[in-house]
Amino acid sequence: MRTVINTTKIPDPNWIAGFVTAEGCFFLSNFKSNRTKIGYAIQLMFKLTQNKRDKELLELVAKFMNCGAVYSHGENAFDFTVSKFADNQNIIIPMFKTYPIQGIKQLEYQDFCKVAALIDKGKHLTDEGLAEILLIKDRMNTKRK
Repeated sequence: MRTVINTTKIPDPNWIAGFVTAEGCFFLSNFKSNRTKIGYAIQLMFKLTQNKRDKELLELVAKFMNCGAVYSHGENAFDFTVSKFADNQNIIIPMFKTYPIQGIKQLEYQDFCKVAALIDKGKHLTDEGLAEILLIKDRMNTKRK
């Protein structure tokens, strides 16, 4: 039987870093867009997924981070998702620079940061920059060797 933990606040940023090390996901989405000259757009996304019984925990994380939102993810799960570039650039990236993630997830975070820097410089709006971003994407998460 699962232990029930009743908490009303996140203890500290190190707790978040540990939780993200185990449960977090940094990823990139690329999609067709008529808003860019090259016809494609890139979106950085940070996500935590939990069973529906832990929805309140994800809401506490959202409140602590002061960004993102909690969404239903199917019948039995919820996601805390940060997809706004400014929130990823100004909150998520600095948070895990100060309170580092451990293990293989740190490599995902580093790639996430590289892409954020490319987007910040406008490189995602060029064919060369998009190609570089897609190469980084192709080695992230389950594709990492």
